[in-house]
Amino acid sequence: MSLPPIDTNHFTKFLVDLLNIPSPTGFAEPAIAFVEKELSQFKQLELSKTRKGALVAKWKVESDLPPVALTAHVDTLGAVVKEIKSSGRLKLSRIGGVQWSTIETEGVWVFTSKGEKIRGSVLIDNASGHIFGPTDTPRNEDHMEVRLDARTTSKKETRELGINVGDCVAFDPRVEVTNGFIRSRFLDDKACVANLVAAIKSLAESGRSPKRSVYFHISNYEEVGHGASAGIPSDVAELVTVDMAVVGAGQESDEFSATLCIKDSGGVYHEGLNKKMRALAEKYKIPYKTDVYPFYGSDGEAFWRAGGDVALALIGPGIDASHNYERAHMDGLNATTNWILAYLLD
Repeated sequence: MSLPPIDTNHFTKFLVDLLNIPSPTGFAEPAIAFVEKELSQFKQLELSKTRKGALVAKWKVESDLPPVALTAHVDTLGAVVKEIKSSGRLKLSRIGGVQWSTIETEGVWVFTSKGEKIRGSVLIDNASGHIFGPTDTPRNEDHMEVRLDARTTSKKETRELGINVGDCVAFDPRVEVTNGFIRSRFLDDKACVANLVAAIKSLAESGRSPKRSVYFHISNYEEVGHGASAGIPSDVAELVTVDMAVVGAGQESDEFSATLCIKDSGGVYHEGLNKKMRALAEKYKIPYKTDVYPFYGSDGEAFWRAGGDVALALIGPGIDASHNYERAHMDGLNATTNWILAYLLD
């Protein structure tokens, strides 16, 4: 049995559009709504939302086998306004594992609680080389600030713009598609949401269906550690988390393959389901690696910690420079979509 074809043009357009929707954790509703609209065209799916705002799509199949689930997250790193400084500039509090040095000079949008958005950029607080000269100022919360593209030089003037403590700050993704590569912030984990959507589209358009009922869970709180802790039905027997694979020094993963994670900072995944995923990759000649991620946690582990009684595995495309300016290649992205299709069909 062969796998159905993947519409790579649709995949790329969907992913680029999704990457360009700001969705830091806690402010991911626009991205959830975008995915919901995309999935609503597939009549095979029953769509619902959790109270926490995650999207769940059920593809019901008449089968004696227990249902399974796949999860990927649409929320991203970001920040909120921590303080309005006397200069009118903003001090930030990070959402998720943002590395301060990676966002220096990045453009941002500040989304006010009244629904307006104001442009700005992230700078070190002694940015001018003609004033301060060379500097070894640490890049941290105390020295990084948002310079607003608005007339303000005081806390009062910034507040008059409608900005308040707690307002969302979203970093520019800077999406570029070139030579088979996709460069952007937040491929973690929007690339894998695109993988799930592409697999659903491939199945639906080929007239095929999963071997058993499946839930597709689109999480919205993964970057702060509890995304899929709720929203996965209790009758699910297996959960496959689809999230980025770590590419870099000391890692097996690369941008041209999918990866099965054996262990991360939360411990080892389920040996039986890992063996099943390996066998599927080998059967369908899907290029894959196995790897260990030292500084990583997943939505599947969040479900385990919440008491979820499932076999758990983690697969995903190789992503270079995670939590930085990330990059993936279509070969690894297609390998991941095919692995999902193999899992659903076999």
